[in-house]
Amino acid sequence: MVKVCVTGIGLVSALGGSLEDSWRNLIAGKSGIRLHQPFPELTQLPLGLIAQQPSELTMLTQMVVASALQNAGLVAPLADCAVVIGSSRSYQASWEMLARQIYRGNFPVSSLGNWLDTLPQMNAIAAARQIGASGIVLAPMAACATGIWSIAQAALLIQTGQCQQAIAGAVEAPITPLTLAGFQQMGALAKTGAYPFDLHREGLVLGEGAAVFVLESVELAKQRQAKVYGEILGFGLTNDAYHSNSPEPEGKSAIAAIKQCLERSCLSPSDIDYIHAHGTATQLNDQMESIVIQRMFPQGVAVSSTKGSTGHTLGASGALGVAFCLMALKHQILPPCVGLKQPEFDLDLVTAARLSRIRQVLCLSFGFGGQNAAIALAR
Repeated sequence: MVKVCVTGIGLVSALGGSLEDSWRNLIAGKSGIRLHQPFPELTQLPLGLIAQQPSELTMLTQMVVASALQNAGLVAPLADCAVVIGSSRSYQASWEMLARQIYRGNFPVSSLGNWLDTLPQMNAIAAARQIGASGIVLAPMAACATGIWSIAQAALLIQTGQCQQAIAGAVEAPITPLTLAGFQQMGALAKTGAYPFDLHREGLVLGEGAAVFVLESVELAKQRQAKVYGEILGFGLTNDAYHSNSPEPEGKSAIAAIKQCLERSCLSPSDIDYIHAHGTATQLNDQMESIVIQRMFPQGVAVSSTKGSTGHTLGASGALGVAFCLMALKHQILPPCVGLKQPEFDLDLVTAARLSRIRQVLCLSFGFGGQNAAIALAR
């Protein structure tokens, strides 16, 4: 099997405009979550905004794709590079704006000309245009598991010899009236902040973010003497087939995804030094995820969720998690679970950044509809 490694990372989040800034602030225990009221018709809420106003999907994508290439020492055009960039909301903000214009009756038919550019897959296609890639383009959508799903699909393309290089990840600009109203109706939104695995957790905080990676076969990376962040060992993808927005209470499919991931990676649970948890700070997710970790891993495996810092970036959250895992491997530092004061669960939760010997890590994502994704990475 062809080995796959990561040679470039581009990231933007509420914590910072680059990978380095975000990592530095995360390690310092800072949070990018603030109270905002971006829409006058909705109340003030804690949000993980990158700027003062909601960001735009296209701009975030261009930014992270450009910085990933630069980080990997690559220059466009890259004709043979595959593109696998997903999103759970995609251009929803544009569609809401369009709907409002139609509803108010001030909609010029001439502006329908560019509506094709806002179809869900067009963001990945725009990224392919940006880097001059004329090969495979995929635009996965697996709710909050999209980020890991995208990286897994790209790794598979390289492992099966369909390409030697891919740019993969996820982008999310989810701060729209409909998204906020929808999560509020479900009672899933926090009122003051995100506190993963805390006894007094209130729910999730929506955040904006994007992370994309340059993936290459180890052979190609060696050939061009690229710096390597880490290796992708394997992944697991399953579905609960249980409920539209509640996880299967016993986490049977989540366990199956982790087992699949470890098997493909030739690892046992005791080989994992750190777990980047999904940790959304909702009652159901944190409870289910804790049960799964306790059941599968030996006592003492380090666990944290970075959503207390970045907010929940939905489809991009797994991609952000993978980036933070790779930085943990590079610097041998465990990132903290910011916002956690009083743990509810008997896990080794990292409350402040700590130096540690880290060789293999696991990153988890669980999305609405019961989508489960796990990915294993190594130094």
